[in-house]
Amino acid sequence: MKLLLVGVGPGIGLSVVRRFGREGFEVHMIARSAEKLTRFERELAQEGIRSFGYSCDIADESAFGSLLHRLVVELPDLEVLHYNASAFNPALPTAISLPVFHNDFRINVVGALMAVQAFVPTMKQRRGGTVFITGGGSALRAPAELASLSIGKAGVRNLAFCLAEECGPHQVRVGTITVCGAVQAGTKYDPDRIADLFWQMYQTPLSEWRWEMVI
Repeated sequence: MKLLLVGVGPGIGLSVVRRFGREGFEVHMIARSAEKLTRFERELAQEGIRSFGYSCDIADESAFGSLLHRLVVELPDLEVLHYNASAFNPALPTAISLPVFHNDFRINVVGALMAVQAFVPTMKQRRGGTVFITGGGSALRAPAELASLSIGKAGVRNLAFCLAEECGPHQVRVGTITVCGAVQAGTKYDPDRIADLFWQMYQTPLSEWRWEMVI
C-alpha cells in the first residue's frame, strides 16, 4: 500500500511517514527542500522503509499541479493521501501584507484542494481510500496575531468536512486531527503520538468513522 504525504517536515509529517512505513506502506513525500527530502529518504531507508521524495513549492500552483498530474498517473492505487502543509507568518489582520496572505492561503488551503481534486476522483471510482488533513487549533480559536494561519486552518477544516460529506457514499474516508497546541516531543502534542492517532484513525472501520479528532 502507498501513502502520499504533502508537506513533510521533521514534526508530524515525518512521524506519520515513519508510522505508516513501519506498517508496510511505501511512502511518498512532497516538500520544498530537495536536501531535506534526501536526508529523510536516507533515514527511512536505514529503518527499512521504502520512500520517495519530490521537491516542489506547493505555493507555485503550476509546478504543484504538474507534479500532482504526474503522481496521479504513477500512483493510481494510492491508499492514503495526507495533506500536512502549513504556512506560519504571524501578523495581525490589519497588518499582514496581501502577498504574504495570498501565499499562505495557497499553501494552507488551495494546495489541499488541488491534492484532493487530483486523487479523490480515482478513489471514488474504486470505492476505497483515505484522505487525512492535519488541522490546527487556531481554526477553533483565532488569535489576532495568527490571522493568516487561523483563516487557513479554518478553511482547510471546512474543506475536510465538505469532502467527507461528498466522499462518504463512495466508501472514501476523510478525516482531520485538529491539534490545539505546539507540536513538541515529550508533550501531549508529541509528533509521534499524533502519528499514532492518525494510524488509529486509519484502522477505524467506515461504520465507526468520525470526521474529526480534536486534541
